[in-house]
Amino acid sequence: MDAKVRGNRTSAAASRVYRPRAEGPRLSVGFILAKRFTLCAFANFVDVLRLAADEGDRSRPIMCGWTVLSDTMSAVPSSSGITVHPNERLGDPTKFDYIVVIGGVMDDMSGLGPEYTAYLEKAAAAGVPLVGVCTGGFLLHKAGLMDGYRCCVSWFHHADFLEQFDGLDPVSDQIFIDDGDRLTCSGGASSAHLAAYLVEKHVGRAQASKSLHIMIIDDAMRPEKPQPGVSMDISTRDPMVMRALLLMQQNIDNPLSVSELARRMGHSKRQLERHFRTALGASPQAAFLQIRLTFAHHLIETTDKSVAAIAVECGFCDSSHLSRMFRQRFNHTPHELRKRAPVADRVVEAA
Repeated sequence: MDAKVRGNRTSAAASRVYRPRAEGPRLSVGFILAKRFTLCAFANFVDVLRLAADEGDRSRPIMCGWTVLSDTMSAVPSSSGITVHPNERLGDPTKFDYIVVIGGVMDDMSGLGPEYTAYLEKAAAAGVPLVGVCTGGFLLHKAGLMDGYRCCVSWFHHADFLEQFDGLDPVSDQIFIDDGDRLTCSGGASSAHLAAYLVEKHVGRAQASKSLHIMIIDDAMRPEKPQPGVSMDISTRDPMVMRALLLMQQNIDNPLSVSELARRMGHSKRQLERHFRTALGASPQAAFLQIRLTFAHHLIETTDKSVAAIAVECGFCDSSHLSRMFRQRFNHTPHELRKRAPVADRVVEAA
């Protein structure tokens, strides 16, 4: 998408004004549950609405309303096997402030079916914002409703997304994204934060905070909060550095320059380098090299891949380049480490 168009859309989302309804709840949400949807993501989202909707913990849908929609009214099984019964059939989407699609497991991404797709198209045409939770963003994309939009995906599914979907900008270094009339989040606990973000805009900050506190969640997180990723042996509380480290992790095989890293994050190179020095006492380049070497060390110990293949996978020019950097970091070569690693502990690559 053109950067100017994206900037205008982001500004519009940030400045959107929400006015109380003349009657009924201030925030009304319709849910579409995919087959084998993620129960945790759905429950977190609904509970934030429930706790914000009434005084105390009485759960009356006064300030917030929520409805599970269906094309057939059949119970929908979650990925855990627990089923949820819909409240009403698909109808007029404009009665809701948002239509939220809760996605399911990656190995069952067949799509939503024609009735749901037509309903979502009708909602989009009427200007009702669509929300993709967990892999719900994938389903919106399959329905042709995410073209030109950024889509928040879990760092765990980033590679799956790149393999299966074209024409969409996946972002896995934030917990959720408000991209105008499309909102997406990575699932899990982030769905509670996205719900609180909407409650704050429509109902009020106090109600959003109350919901999270009752759920034993300390404070609301903003969209740009980094997702927790896999262990990299690098620890920091600096959000900018955490986001940069996650981007590095996702581009191990094709290392980004510091300038490109800063550009993708919307910061200057100098600003990013200053944060790295303060948080880690190291440059971004040094941190990136450590991530790549740590990953190479892991692959040498746990797989039967050749050193040359591991060098390519970890973004090194060749095996000699990897060996030289490896020795400087670990005081031994990849081949010396491979000799010490028990064969039984390694995963043999299929021919």
